[in-house]
Amino acid sequence: MSKIALITGATSGIGKATAEAFADLGINLILCGRRLDRLYEVQEALSNKVEVNILAFDVRNRSEVEKAFNTLPEELRVIDILVNNAGNAHGLNPIQDGNPDDWDAMIDGNVKGLLYVSKVIMPWMISRRKGHIVNISSIAGKATYPNGNVYCASKAAVEAISEGMRLDLNPHGIKVTNIAPGAVETEFSLIRFKGDDKRAEAVYNGFVPLTPQDVAETIAFVVTRPAHVVLADITLFPLAQASATVLRRDA
Repeated sequence: MSKIALITGATSGIGKATAEAFADLGINLILCGRRLDRLYEVQEALSNKVEVNILAFDVRNRSEVEKAFNTLPEELRVIDILVNNAGNAHGLNPIQDGNPDDWDAMIDGNVKGLLYVSKVIMPWMISRRKGHIVNISSIAGKATYPNGNVYCASKAAVEAISEGMRLDLNPHGIKVTNIAPGAVETEFSLIRFKGDDKRAEAVYNGFVPLTPQDVAETIAFVVTRPAHVVLADITLFPLAQASATVLRRDA
């Protein structure tokens, strides 16, 4: 019987690339995101390979999360893999100049959204005594950089939650993996800079960043290890990057 994976933030970037990588492995999919039109596009593109179901909701809204999962039939609640990918970055300012609305968006999406989704899925995994949760953190969760303050804090929370999950779910035979990418070229910077194309493009000037496919390949590798193997924590950099703040630009 094919496995079932649920991926949040599946409409673009790492989430979409992970859906594609899982489809190549024959893993059936439940794809979640806010943009229903994009969910339909991904569903149509991958349905020739695997069964693809979609759920449209905002992870930041607990009632939306619970309502969406309540619509899942019993046969789709046998989730083998949960990829908590949904998240966001807003603004890049000194903390004293930060926008509280941006703070709320990051904490609600990156931290609370991960918890809301996991809260629903974990009991289903516990009842079967099997499952694998993959949380997408960031190098920003391991090292704070100037003007990153609240975004870095939200990703540090993901790191701590991943470790806490691993400890608490260990008696139930559930794997937990934390993946912390460095610079990945996605919609990330466009959202952070509120649609400023030039500022977003400048983030990746002078070096070759990771692609969403690079991260997705790593996730696919993680979830296909033998049953007794857990890759607990992975940091993934492009060649030009050495830390959260050290990045070689050749141009």
